[in-house]
Amino acid sequence: MIQILGKTNIDFLGKKYIALGASCIMIILGIFAIFQIHEGKANLGVDFAGGLSLQVRFSKSITLSEIRTILDKTGIKDADIQDLPTEKKILIKLKKQQEGTGDRIEKVLKDSLPDKEPQIESITEIGPKIGQRTKKDALLAILAATAGILIYIAIRFRFYFSIGATVATFHDVMAVLGIFYLLGKEINLIFISALLTIAGYSLTDTVVVFDRIRENLGKVAKGSMTLEALMNKSINEVLSRTIVTSFTTLMAAVALFFFGGEVLHDFAFAMILGIIIGTYSSVFVASPVVLLLGKNSLIKK
Repeated sequence: MIQILGKTNIDFLGKKYIALGASCIMIILGIFAIFQIHEGKANLGVDFAGGLSLQVRFSKSITLSEIRTILDKTGIKDADIQDLPTEKKILIKLKKQQEGTGDRIEKVLKDSLPDKEPQIESITEIGPKIGQRTKKDALLAILAATAGILIYIAIRFRFYFSIGATVATFHDVMAVLGIFYLLGKEINLIFISALLTIAGYSLTDTVVVFDRIRENLGKVAKGSMTLEALMNKSINEVLSRTIVTSFTTLMAAVALFFFGGEVLHDFAFAMILGIIIGTYSSVFVASPVVLLLGKNSLIKK
């Protein structure tokens, strides 16, 4: 294992109340964002808010920036554009628009790109009922993932560890959601997939810390060390591994952010936030929760 920090002796859990206080603020922000989403006051994508979905075929390849420029000149902004390069198709999703918007887009594309022969193959209207159902399905997916985490950690470790992991994962998802809401970023299905990915990453990082804590619990003689000291020792032992893993994953997300194209831009941004927050929570959220709940039973004197 790469040791970039050498042997450290940082008192992480000595700052547990400050960290948990900051984490509570992030969780409250995320819960507030959920209420705003439910009320339709957040920047919701077409999948949640409803609108139009247009599939356009071209005779030649075309870039998303070309389509974006043409739509902006027409006064159609904030369109969600996806590329289907193998089929020479573009998928355009628009929030609620005036009647005849599809015909207007077809006309402006044909006038601007006559050599590429654009033709609208399908126009699908996404109504509010579909949007509400999508919101419900997205929430159920996140809850199911959280429940799975709770069960997995409870089986592999102990019940207190499962609560710590679940709280940390919930914290990560709520923090990223809250930040996206504050920044006015669009909340769509791609963002939901990023949240589920973040939940999985957070769990992986937390399990590494928990595994070392469990290993040290078996080595330390009863009464020879407090649980807080043992957990601090365990976190310091895996600190280099945590930093190296998080840094390399972060570099991949940064590369996606700058070079992945506009479709992956918000996904990559969510992943960058999730990696940073997930690394923080594995140390400053998951472990303190386990300490506070299990201090009287994990090490019995």
